[in-house]
Amino acid sequence: MTTASGGRVVALVPAAGRGVRLGEQTPKAFVTLAGTSMMRLSVDGLLASGVVDHVVVVAPAELIGAAVGLLPAGVQVVEGGAERIDSVRAGIAAAPDADIYLVHDAARALTPTTLIARVVAELRSGRKAVVPALEVTDTIKTVDILGGVTGTPKRSELRAIQTPQGFDAALLRRAYEAASADDPATDDAGLVERLGERVRTIPGDPLAFKITTQLDLTLARALTAATTKPATNTADEGLG
Repeated sequence: MTTASGGRVVALVPAAGRGVRLGEQTPKAFVTLAGTSMMRLSVDGLLASGVVDHVVVVAPAELIGAAVGLLPAGVQVVEGGAERIDSVRAGIAAAPDADIYLVHDAARALTPTTLIARVVAELRSGRKAVVPALEVTDTIKTVDILGGVTGTPKRSELRAIQTPQGFDAALLRRAYEAASADDPATDDAGLVERLGERVRTIPGDPLAFKITTQLDLTLARALTAATTKPATNTADEGLG
């Protein structure tokens, strides 16, 4: 099935990272919230958005079988690489027929479906690169190698970037063709920016936060538990 308004939308979900900062025994994408892996929650959100035609999950080689067992039928699972850039490149190669790519972190497991749909809507309106962004609330400092402050950027010009990041497929392929294996870019938009292409930001969502530390995991589990808690039947209260 091809999404209405033309163009095949393929979501790439890099899930091959070890998540060292999270401090869990299991690779981060396989850590659970209320019994469901972050990888599965992220994929479910993409599919539930109604704007994604196909999902490619990029997993560690030794966990491909486990990933397939955790995911819905029809989701493609391919082997990832040592670095994130290698994993996204593997996802692109696995879906050469895409017209639009969404690159979505498995660790942003609570991302609302409405945010995913808004990214795709912007791309369908003619944008070539779209990323969700939140205003920064903390004061940010630049520092040198010794920890000395070297500057204070204007907070009004700073944004925290989330996923899914959306791209015209030909543009993202070109960005990855130009990128080296040891490229220090921390997101896909950074690779596109180097080509001189304009990246459009849209308002992000606090629920699309990246689960990176134990504090993030505690918050995510609390939010998941709150949304899955069975409703109390007040009509039965007081019956004995």
